[in-house]
Amino acid sequence: MGGKDHNSEYIMSHLFIVATPIGNLEDISFRAVRILQEADLILCEDTRVTKKLLDRYAIKKPLQSYHQHSKLAKTEYIMDILASGKNLALVSDAGTPGISDPGGLLVEAVVKRLGNEVTIVPIPGANAALAALSVCGFPTDRFIFLGFPPHKKGRKTFFEDIAALRETAVFYESKHRIEKALTALAEHAENRRIVVAREITKQFETMYRGIPSECLAALKNDDMRGEFVVVMAPLKI
Repeated sequence: MGGKDHNSEYIMSHLFIVATPIGNLEDISFRAVRILQEADLILCEDTRVTKKLLDRYAIKKPLQSYHQHSKLAKTEYIMDILASGKNLALVSDAGTPGISDPGGLLVEAVVKRLGNEVTIVPIPGANAALAALSVCGFPTDRFIFLGFPPHKKGRKTFFEDIAALRETAVFYESKHRIEKALTALAEHAENRRIVVAREITKQFETMYRGIPSECLAALKNDDMRGEFVVVMAPLKI
């Protein structure tokens, strides 16, 4: 792989940041498949999850786990591989690495430690926040991405602050806290329109639209399971 020249991508050691599907395994680019096929090693959150994707596209490559609990020794190991001239691909379990994802810490470490010795290349693709924004029907010329709300400390402040935003806001929430999140939005921003996207690209993909209390009631009558993206319309002044 190191000697090939696809648009001058392989002149030196490379770290490819590869977006993977967030649900539907067909949501991956031709380029991403090629990069995964040609990489010397694939870094992933959970090897079992990534193996399912690789099996779907008949890709056989060595896997190495890298996640939020990885120790410094793992980072040093990755640095040594890159310094030796190998080309690595970083993937997350779903979506774009580095976006509400520990992959960003690895990129930061590579930039600081190896600098120009390694070329860091984005391989764009699926992202749950952008997918939800694309169908929300709110202005998206400016928006704020807020990741996951705090679990405990700062959670109340998070929802107080989001109610005052003049831009479209988007955040993620888990199935365990989506009811509490919508309850908080109903308390602090009941008159704002929202879209709650559940299980984007998956079999039971559902979009709930309305004010927070309406979306909460619809969810309670439907299914609280899944992965959620919440988009809130901007505050009108």
